[in-house]
Amino acid sequence: MFDIRKIQEQVIFNAIKTESDENTAKTIAINHQEDNPTWVKNTMKRLEECFSAPLLKKIRMNCQCGYGMGEKLALLKNLMASSTNLEEFASQEKAKAAGLSYHNGELYLMFPFCPCPMLAEVDKLETDTWCQCTTGYSKVLFEKAFSCQVDVELLKSVKMGDDFCLMKIIPKGTVRF
Repeated sequence: MFDIRKIQEQVIFNAIKTESDENTAKTIAINHQEDNPTWVKNTMKRLEECFSAPLLKKIRMNCQCGYGMGEKLALLKNLMASSTNLEEFASQEKAKAAGLSYHNGELYLMFPFCPCPMLAEVDKLETDTWCQCTTGYSKVLFEKAFSCQVDVELLKSVKMGDDFCLMKIIPKGTVRF
């Protein structure tokens, strides 16, 4: 059976261990007595107490599960094949349906709902720490699609009380169409 909690515990454990040590990773990521919503909130609190903001973001960006990456990458590659620039890329119907938009020279990705299954039972998050995994996921996805470095900035989050999730996708090189 697909157990998203076990997968998330292991992904967070490994990301912390890479930046710290096994004991710290175990203390922060593994707690079998907490139900899922409590574990999410408490794990983020434990992370926030242990690491600086830049390192915290780096750890969480390395926690993406990669679920559905191949399918999403195929869509982006398909959109790129029929585009010559980012504005054309984001203006296609399939791009709009996927939440992409282009405004004032900038590319955005929007979700009208929280796509994270671990947050299904979480009513509200106090910080954007958990949501940084989606910036990591988007970074990997768009770097593969664009064949250049990409920064991703989280602007809004449904689980923090916003009406939708919104990220700015910032290519750091030439996007190859």
